[in-house]
Amino acid sequence: WELHHFAMAQVAIFPSPVAAAFRHIQWDPLSSLRLTPQETALLRMAETNPIEYTLGDARDATMYVRVLLKLLAEASFNVSGHVARIAEECNENRALDALDADPLGVVTHYAIAKLYTILTTLSSPWAAENAVSIGNVFYAGMEGDLIEQWKSLLRVISKGKGDSYAQRSAAMCLAQILLAACPSQRGRIMSTSSAKVVTAVTTTRVPSYASAIEPLEALTAWVISQLKSSNAVTVGTTVPAIMTLMSATEGRQIFAASGGIKYLSRQLRQREKKQSSSSPPSLGTERRANSSVQQLYELAFCLWCLTYELNNFADVRADFAKDGLPVMALVELVSSAPREKVVRVALAALKNLAICSADIHPEPDAPRIDTKVFLGEMIACGLMKAIGLLRERQFTDPDIVDDVESLHMLLADNFKEMTRWEVYQNEVETGQLQWGSTHTNAFFKENAKMMEGKDGDFNLVKILISLITSKDEDVAAIACFDLGEFCRHYPNGRAIAKRLGAKELAMTLIEHDNPELQRHALQCVSKMMVHNWEYVK
Repeated sequence: WELHHFAMAQVAIFPSPVAAAFRHIQWDPLSSLRLTPQETALLRMAETNPIEYTLGDARDATMYVRVLLKLLAEASFNVSGHVARIAEECNENRALDALDADPLGVVTHYAIAKLYTILTTLSSPWAAENAVSIGNVFYAGMEGDLIEQWKSLLRVISKGKGDSYAQRSAAMCLAQILLAACPSQRGRIMSTSSAKVVTAVTTTRVPSYASAIEPLEALTAWVISQLKSSNAVTVGTTVPAIMTLMSATEGRQIFAASGGIKYLSRQLRQREKKQSSSSPPSLGTERRANSSVQQLYELAFCLWCLTYELNNFADVRADFAKDGLPVMALVELVSSAPREKVVRVALAALKNLAICSADIHPEPDAPRIDTKVFLGEMIACGLMKAIGLLRERQFTDPDIVDDVESLHMLLADNFKEMTRWEVYQNEVETGQLQWGSTHTNAFFKENAKMMEGKDGDFNLVKILISLITSKDEDVAAIACFDLGEFCRHYPNGRAIAKRLGAKELAMTLIEHDNPELQRHALQCVSKMMVHNWEYVK
């Protein structure tokens, strides 16, 4: 499948918890909505006819959409918040109670649900065959500009008062509307139910991408703000919108330019750690565990989609290489293997990183970031070991088997070319320290001089000092050991380490609960203080 179809196939919106009340809404008493008799009649007509009937008439379709957006604009000012607090699906009696307590909250859900149905229908084979499209309905005038009423969706998204259904669904609807204007989405090939391929009919009104850029940036800014949260529900409100944005190259570019790669990677690490540290699920927690795995899959899927921009933009390559965070997040997913589908998208993303090129769209003044950089990070994060374990497993998905073998070969070839110093450097720069031959007296005796760095800024020493405070106690212990060996083998190493603050940080670990970390911290401080450590030893 083309990436657009695959991305859109993953997106799911759950029904409104108060959907059972929709058919009981009485429009006449809701005077605060300021509906005209004509608008009320149109809402009633749309209820009694199939949605295709309303959308088949261009005039009715455009007016119906504007009425629904008007409902959102008017209702969102006066919701009581009662509906927003309902998380579980209501039976009819509870839904009717909600309608009495918060009629405009129910109207808000109603309008969003109808808009979602419209967008789904306008993206179907029926729409292609009948020459109707999102562009016809949501874009107006000879220039094909986005209708002004789109702002009511943004209002619901940004001021949704904790209404996760309204925010999640409104964000996805807005993403679908805006993506219709993206040049990469024009004239997409669609498949009918009979598997006959048809081309979306080009109409006289081509949606103006210029009118959609600012709204796209506003939607993306909201998504990024939500991704900064540690709350899984808050993050969940963004996922359908992000996955929709990922289906178009323009959406991926704007998301990446807004720092999206970093925030997705952070979320993946947070979610994966919570998933792996949780106790075996009881019957009561099993649903939450499955939900958590699903969110891991969706976030990893989005990161995989973004890897398709690696060859197009140097900035995207730089973001994927920054702090080693994206590679680290993906390797942790592969290593923990929460579900086969999660492993599949994580491996696919890693493979794209492993084969990317800096030659197609090079950045003359920027450091070269290509397959060699990413393979080095993968080796430092322990992917070779994880791939070795995956090769011993039986997978039903042939794509996983192919990606495992491809990565195995690429990593093995790159590892042969790397010096021991390059392996060590990658380990430190990614913060993924693991005991081995690069953390020995012999290694530092041979390589201590290299710790200066190309610019003489002792950057690796600074990173090691920061790793002393790592929450991973093994990493902190190895950092203490390495700093101690640097002090022993580099001329004036003790003075440099102390000047950079290593002694004070190591001192804080001397009374640590972990005896192994305590021992390495004490030895590190001793090596900074004593000239002839070997005699003390």
